[in-house]
Amino acid sequence: MAIKRRNKRAVKLDDSIRTNQVSNNSIQFRVLNENQCERLYNAVLEVMENVGMQIHHKGAVELLRNAGCWVEDDGITVKIPSHVVKKAIASSPSRIVLSNRNKKRKLFLERNNAYFGPGPTLLNFIDVNTGERRPVVKNDVLNTAKVVDALPNIDFCMSLANISDCTSDLADVHEVHAMLQNTTKPIVTWAFDRDNLDTIIKMFEVVAGGEKELQMNPNVLIYSEPTTPFVHTYEAVDKLLYLAEKGLPQNYTPAVQAGATGPATRAGTVIVGAVDTLAGLVISQLKNPGAPFICGGVITNMDMKTTVMCYGSPEFAVMHAATVDLFKYLNIPTFSTAGCTDSCILDEQVGIDQAITIYTAALSGGNIIHDVGYMDGGMVGSLEALCMGDEIIGEVRSIMRGVRVDDEALGLDVIEKVGPGGHFLNEKHTMDNFRKEFWYPETIERSNYEDWKNSGSLTYRQKLNIRAKKILEEHQPQKLTDDIIEQLDILVEEAEKRCKK
Repeated sequence: MAIKRRNKRAVKLDDSIRTNQVSNNSIQFRVLNENQCERLYNAVLEVMENVGMQIHHKGAVELLRNAGCWVEDDGITVKIPSHVVKKAIASSPSRIVLSNRNKKRKLFLERNNAYFGPGPTLLNFIDVNTGERRPVVKNDVLNTAKVVDALPNIDFCMSLANISDCTSDLADVHEVHAMLQNTTKPIVTWAFDRDNLDTIIKMFEVVAGGEKELQMNPNVLIYSEPTTPFVHTYEAVDKLLYLAEKGLPQNYTPAVQAGATGPATRAGTVIVGAVDTLAGLVISQLKNPGAPFICGGVITNMDMKTTVMCYGSPEFAVMHAATVDLFKYLNIPTFSTAGCTDSCILDEQVGIDQAITIYTAALSGGNIIHDVGYMDGGMVGSLEALCMGDEIIGEVRSIMRGVRVDDEALGLDVIEKVGPGGHFLNEKHTMDNFRKEFWYPETIERSNYEDWKNSGSLTYRQKLNIRAKKILEEHQPQKLTDDIIEQLDILVEEAEKRCKK
């Protein structure tokens, strides 16, 4: 009988013969089940088909008309039948890969792969040296790219900026000019109009070595927005068509506010955002079937007391997760938001808002997750907040790995060797595994009180500032060749001349 019991125990532990084993490779959660996704999707189709939208671009309207959409007499109101939406979803890629500047494929936008980075368009910056809030200048973009390049858990670069010390109509071009020279990581960026977008794409083509090389290994994702609810401006659609024709990845992101530009319900707001982003997908696929397209949005709610757009509310976190669930249901790569806060200064609230939004975004499996380092509801950027986000992402990723269960991780041999009353400090198994199993912070305090006091009694905020400054002083991003830098400078100069005409 003893032998039989041992054999049964061996069978339970031997994974190789457990044919019905279920493996959980990471921790995840879902806000919506399959039935809820289906119901939301059908509601989205109903709005697109029955309510419609305004398309302020004659070329796009004709594409939609020729595809079987209904165009009202005003020439801009378009209603999109369900079969047109479904055909567009079917032709849109279910996965998109972004490369770094050196053409190494880095970001695989598929399944639950979650990648984090900063956001764009901020008017103000927290000066890393003075701590003062001031308008953004081009050097802030250079510094942001440099810090992004150094931080291990920030996967792509955005500018944290709308530059004030350059030709205002070319702030987007100057941002790309700074980012391309100071990070090798993939870049997510924006463009004011088609002319600026053309300049920006030419800059990326110069770095990639040509149009085909950029298409094969894109290190750029263009971020663009409709005007929610259901208004698609000429500029937004013109950029959308340009990128579809180029075959380059784009994200068409509605910024819906529950209670303001969306209903005061979570499901209703998700519907409004999904309608607007899917309208962009339909137009892109009609222009060029198979053009890479990412769906999602910046889904917030308005605080009815202050009228502030909330960047750290529980509704913010849940609506983003629900939006990700919906587009994963449709097998489309997703765009999400996290690592941001409504706090105006770098305080405890920043840590709360960043931790909750990053954790829920990672759990939901959004693919491109932006706005790490955003403060004051999207009005100010901070390198210290970006460093904080990097550390929180590292901790969350350690949680996301879950628990490895294999022969080495079970450690039955070493447990038997140590036995009752022993310890594992001297064991080879410990040396082989602790670096793989344990997460180690950069700035979070783990010293005892005396050691912390003797090392300067630094607060977490002070240590974040020290880390950001150290990166700026010591990190040296990989340089572009002088020839490529000269070509980028020429493109900027040509754009400046065009603006002065």
